[in-house]
Amino acid sequence: MMKNIYVLCGGRSPEHEVSLVTAMTIINGLNKQLYRVVPVYISREGCWQPLEPVTHELASVEELRAQTGSTVSAASSAADFLARLAADGDGGACVFPALHGEYGEDGTVQGMLELLNIPYVGNGVGASAASIDKTMTKKIAAAAGIPQSEYLYFHRQDWEQEEAQWCQRIETLIGYPCYVKPAKLGSSIGISCCANREELVVAITEAFRYDGKILVEQEIKGREVQLAVLGNERPVCSVAGEFVREADFFSYEKKYESGTLIKRIPAKLSAPVYEKLRAMTLSLFRALDGSGLMRTDFFVTDRGDIYLNEVNTLPGFTKNSMFPVLWEKTAGTTYTQLLDRLIELAMERHAGKQVTALQGVEA
Repeated sequence: MMKNIYVLCGGRSPEHEVSLVTAMTIINGLNKQLYRVVPVYISREGCWQPLEPVTHELASVEELRAQTGSTVSAASSAADFLARLAADGDGGACVFPALHGEYGEDGTVQGMLELLNIPYVGNGVGASAASIDKTMTKKIAAAAGIPQSEYLYFHRQDWEQEEAQWCQRIETLIGYPCYVKPAKLGSSIGISCCANREELVVAITEAFRYDGKILVEQEIKGREVQLAVLGNERPVCSVAGEFVREADFFSYEKKYESGTLIKRIPAKLSAPVYEKLRAMTLSLFRALDGSGLMRTDFFVTDRGDIYLNEVNTLPGFTKNSMFPVLWEKTAGTTYTQLLDRLIELAMERHAGKQVTALQGVEA
């Protein structure tokens, strides 16, 4: 019997459009001989709409953008879908959350699926929730002994009450240039590089449009190097990759709209530096209790010093994104094979949880 793969896409996050691109590529890459592929569009308002099973090649993300209707509430539409999903049961369904950012990559959807006992691709509740919050990731990384740049974080109320004091703290501890980031957002949305106080105030105001907590980091002069992880209890790490580009801020436009990015895989690293990166990547994966997949990004200076930049539990996933290309270069894994492997890992983790639950009942 064909397994139903429900691909969640869209969502309430500012990364809604990026999610649709990811989902379209995943849907086109899935083996339709093995899976019955059902897109589930989630509107910007949070309404859920399962679409018809896809048997053809999607030509545009517009094929995923359903009209949910103004009279349908987010709660009732989600309940209808979850009832359908629960009816599949007994291993007949697996969810592939192709959702970036909050309300999808942050543990919320994962927790809902755990309650329904439905297998899903990717990281669990804890890893998703910790990794989406850059400040939590930094604390866990520090406990694991992974170096990182100086940083400060604060909430909107802190800024409103003590704007001048926070500017002074940033200038004293971090200095310029510095980076201002929403704590819980990806794809470089809401991130700014600041060279003085005037730019800093503008950047903080912009970042608070996306999150009530923001992070300010010291700039590290170095190349950004990325590594990919696959696995559950026995994770494996890819070779390292990097984008050949100028050493400036990697904006949303450069990531998704320039069309001129060139990858260098393997990255230009000495063997000892790569081994350090690999060890740190696997250590952080375990510290976060990762499962399925993860991408870690580091800065490497000319002296070979290493600093963590960020962790991504649902990295960019088009065929040209760094994560799938790293696995193609590491093990010859095709995009379709990578999707198969992620579904296998999801089912493996789910089966393990069933054994643990049964043993708990028997005890």
